[in-house]
Amino acid sequence: MIMTTQSGTTLLIHLAGAIALLLWGSHMISTALQRGFGTPLRHWMGRHLTNRWMALFAGIGITGLLQSSTAVSLMATSFTAAGTLSLAPALAVMLGANIGSTLVVQLMSFNTEIAVPLLILSGFVVFKRRDHSGFESAGCALIGLGQMLLGLGMLSATLGHIETTPVFHAVMQGLEGDTLIALMVAIILTLICHSSVAVILLIASLAATGVMTPVTAMVLVLGANIGGALPPLLNAGSAVARRLPLGNLLVRGAGCVVALALMPLLGKLAAGLSLTTPQLVVMFHTAFSAILAVMFIGLTGPLARALERFFPEEERPADPGMPMYLDEAGLGIAYIGLSNSVRESLRVADMLNVMLERLRALFVAPDPLKAGEIRQADHSLDELSAAIRAYLADIGQEGLSDSDADRAQEILMFVINIEHAGDILSSSLTQLATRRARRGELFSEFELQNIGLLHTEILTSLRLAITAFLGEDLPAAHQLVARKEVVRQIEATASREHFRKLRDDKNAWAESGDIFQRVLRDYRRVHHHIAAVAYPVIDRLSEEDIITDETGAEA
Repeated sequence: MIMTTQSGTTLLIHLAGAIALLLWGSHMISTALQRGFGTPLRHWMGRHLTNRWMALFAGIGITGLLQSSTAVSLMATSFTAAGTLSLAPALAVMLGANIGSTLVVQLMSFNTEIAVPLLILSGFVVFKRRDHSGFESAGCALIGLGQMLLGLGMLSATLGHIETTPVFHAVMQGLEGDTLIALMVAIILTLICHSSVAVILLIASLAATGVMTPVTAMVLVLGANIGGALPPLLNAGSAVARRLPLGNLLVRGAGCVVALALMPLLGKLAAGLSLTTPQLVVMFHTAFSAILAVMFIGLTGPLARALERFFPEEERPADPGMPMYLDEAGLGIAYIGLSNSVRESLRVADMLNVMLERLRALFVAPDPLKAGEIRQADHSLDELSAAIRAYLADIGQEGLSDSDADRAQEILMFVINIEHAGDILSSSLTQLATRRARRGELFSEFELQNIGLLHTEILTSLRLAITAFLGEDLPAAHQLVARKEVVRQIEATASREHFRKLRDDKNAWAESGDIFQRVLRDYRRVHHHIAAVAYPVIDRLSEEDIITDETGAEA
């Protein structure tokens, strides 16, 4: 009795270890390829997915590359929430992603015993070429693929021993004939594992033991399909972000309802096929996703409109300092987190633009309410900036690629410089404008004219800074830096002319002249921080050009 208990415990440990190795291999492939190639994929998806058929094939290809339909769902959800990808093509992407995951299962179902050492060895060799992050990511992915195949081998061997135990037969008999229980077991298991590919492979391995009927195997496959659609929906942080994962769940759920209704017919059809139960699992999984794609590819438009109607855009928070796009889904996937940070950073720039406009009005017509609005806007800007900085610090829990790390640094410097510019507007320039008002004096026409010139130049530079930052535009960055001399010339000319006027006008108040000089200096300080946004962009893009030129020369 003691020996039986020990043997059973050992088998369970081996089973858990095999499943863990399978899941870890899948995780390694997905995270490595996302870290190394996620940003180019993100840019490509954002620019080229213009129709549903292209989106369908893109979903198949990207899922085949990343080995995870969940990762593709998170990526597409981020684009739809950002407005860079419309919902209808995104639904087509998910139809393709479901097919792509079946191709991964088919690849894993072959006898690839000799491939395990070859994949791990080649992955190690490629990984050691760490002079480029792409090699490191590709090496990790190959090692992960080898681990998945090794885990499958361990799983099959362990199940071969387990199938003779009475407990295993009791569990499998409990699933036989109870469709609802089998469906729920597969849903919960897939939700826990966060990988429908791993669960389908587990079902195929269980089916190979010969204790599972074809009908039970197909029901378990349906449950895995539903469970695979749940994690992205549960991770969605807003109504807009729920549209795509809910649409994907509705499509899979509708397919499962129809398949369950036809299960007696499907069972008879399966009995007439010359397929083993593991082969049936793989083929049914592929056929299910392919049929769903054919049925729903023409309905993505109406489904998208229905989802948009039931999940409208949420109202902006009353406090503009509260972040709107920093959802938790982006913390584990770098390019999604960076995209979210960029969107919030543009809100920071918009706040600075509002502060500049109110400050200009404050110089023309002193108003305590406008001064309070500027200070409140600066408070909101500081709060949002702090939230972005904290979010950037948590992005990339699995590490960042070199390009993503550089982009994170650019976002950080953009936010910090905009925040410093806002502090100068709020704490210094607003105070200088109101000090004149308390003395009962207004700025002269000459002073307002020069303040207006500097104000216009700063607004132009702010637009250039956003262009350089958002589009990673090297010419715009160089132009922004060159404008520092324009602002310096305006300040110097205004300062000289003002001193001349003070010498000519003996009744001029010395303190009034000092206020104007300080206004000129502070406007230039604001421009300095805006222009500083260009330097990280110039450094990175210039370095990339040098690398490209060197590569071309070597070729």
